[in-house]
Amino acid sequence: MTAAPADAARARATPAPPPAEGRLLREAVRRGRGPAALVLAATALGAAAAVTLPLALGRAVDLLIARADAGSWVLLCTALIATEVATDALVARTGGRTGAATTAWLRRRALAGFLAAPPAATTGTGLPTRLTANALDAGTAPVAAATAAAAGLAPLGGLAGLFLVDPWAGAAFVCGVPLLLLILRALLRDGRAALTTYQEEQGRMARLLTGALSGAATIAAAGTVRAEERRVLAPLAGMRAAGERTWRVQGRAAGLSGALMPLLVAAVLAVGGVRLVAGHLTPGDLLALSRYAVLAAGAGALAGALNGWVRAKAGTARVETVTALPPTPHGTRDLPPHGDGTLALHGVHVTRDGVPLLDSVTLTLPGGTTTALVGPSGSGKSLLAAVAGRLTDPDQGTVLLDGTDLRTLSADTLRHAVAYAFERPALFGATIADAVACGSLPEPELRRALRRAAADTFTDRLPHGPRTPLPEAPLSGGELQRLGLARAFTRPTRLLILDDATSSLDTVTAHLVARALTDTPGTRLTITHRLTTAAQSDQVVWLDGGRIRGTGPHSVLWRDPAYRAVFGAGAGGDAGAGADTVTDTGARRRSDVRTDVTSDVRTELPTDMRTDIHTGICTDPRVDTGTGAAE
Repeated sequence: MTAAPADAARARATPAPPPAEGRLLREAVRRGRGPAALVLAATALGAAAAVTLPLALGRAVDLLIARADAGSWVLLCTALIATEVATDALVARTGGRTGAATTAWLRRRALAGFLAAPPAATTGTGLPTRLTANALDAGTAPVAAATAAAAGLAPLGGLAGLFLVDPWAGAAFVCGVPLLLLILRALLRDGRAALTTYQEEQGRMARLLTGALSGAATIAAAGTVRAEERRVLAPLAGMRAAGERTWRVQGRAAGLSGALMPLLVAAVLAVGGVRLVAGHLTPGDLLALSRYAVLAAGAGALAGALNGWVRAKAGTARVETVTALPPTPHGTRDLPPHGDGTLALHGVHVTRDGVPLLDSVTLTLPGGTTTALVGPSGSGKSLLAAVAGRLTDPDQGTVLLDGTDLRTLSADTLRHAVAYAFERPALFGATIADAVACGSLPEPELRRALRRAAADTFTDRLPHGPRTPLPEAPLSGGELQRLGLARAFTRPTRLLILDDATSSLDTVTAHLVARALTDTPGTRLTITHRLTTAAQSDQVVWLDGGRIRGTGPHSVLWRDPAYRAVFGAGAGGDAGAGADTVTDTGARRRSDVRTDVTSDVRTELPTDMRTDIHTGICTDPRVDTGTGAAE
């Protein structure tokens, strides 16, 4: 059965272009438009109270000097002051709640975009920094927009008040306004560029630190702690330069506006004093002028409001690089109801950075059989496994499961049809049972999965059995792999892919797992370095340099000295008894070297999260199966 042409065409269609820059910022502001409108209204009301207060104070002072009744004006002043305090409190409370809600929404959007994208496209995105510091800055966008929009109301009202009380005093203040506008323009232009550079360097250091932590054991064993410190801290120089530039820009703006504003206030008071002596102003008018001058001088506070908006824009731009990742396109088809799990790859070709990692791979895995995928490190085995389960798409060629192109399947159908187990499982959930079940699973089925993976032998010895909390269950590498296998055994699938998932198991346990695999329905693809695993498989696919070098029974391929060399056997190697012990040790040694290099150089938290959740079955998040690496 083959995919319908229309479905195949839809699946092969080029993904929609990413959203235009700034779209996420507009969406964030639009989502918070209700609270932002409240902030804007409260700020406007507070500004109106602040602008009205100097007139009321001036009138009250003049009445008190004339020994007239000023009670009503004093009450008005009290009410205006109370309004300012109340609106400030409302703005603070609304701003905090809105910022938290918007930040949470942005984080969900970023994580959803990250998980929906092909794994190969998510490498190097620096997700942790974007989900933490950048999303926190971006979450202030709705309130920052309202605050920036309303920040000029009080200064403009103060300036209008100056002209209302005395045009000459207003003119004295206006003389410095062009210089203030130039200061604010420089802040907007230079501040965002410096802040963006700082955030990029911060994300780079976070990625390096995550990789170093993943390879901490190797770093300690190799005695390269100082070298790793220098490597991880290398971005500090760029962060320092960008940070210093940011503070210089902000400091210069604050310093210039801080120096300019008092001079303008002094000029207003000087003009007002002269006008008072000349009899053109009353003492109350001079008091009003002084208050209005302070309000108008508050235009310097625009720098703070605009700086908040700049930080929100820069943070949103960083988060948008994740939300704008093109999603993996899925079709709407289901698999035929009675398929046996036959997997066929036709002309599969994958290129990364101009280097072909899989070259014209054509392969069939008959339904219900076990296929061992072997080859030297870097031959493309893990990448082929990722293509087989659609953790990544080939650049050319097709992958069919029971005659249906994987690209035409719905996401739910695909992830229920394919299960993965990886070399280094990571467990999620409160208990071991939660980590294995990945959802609701009846107790008998949980026990059966643990038994098939030979994991019940140690989980039953834990204080609370499978219900033991994960922090209270220290696990060896082999025990961790058995839990990963149990997780893959929790439900029937048409295709089970094991990416070196038994490399840390002892020979006896590996034999028990192999027997369980034989009874597993569907088709099984196993990446292995074990000689016995290859010998017990129905067929072996020998991969070398991204090409299939040989396919057939292990006993036939064993005649080739180059094939024997894959398992560390010499020209006179024997596939008989005793070979597995030597081979297994060598396989583990090769696995250790590969794992350490991967951890130290390429591992980062986004990769960790990416692989696990893209499988849809809570499988190993730390094996780089879809990043474009050959292994």
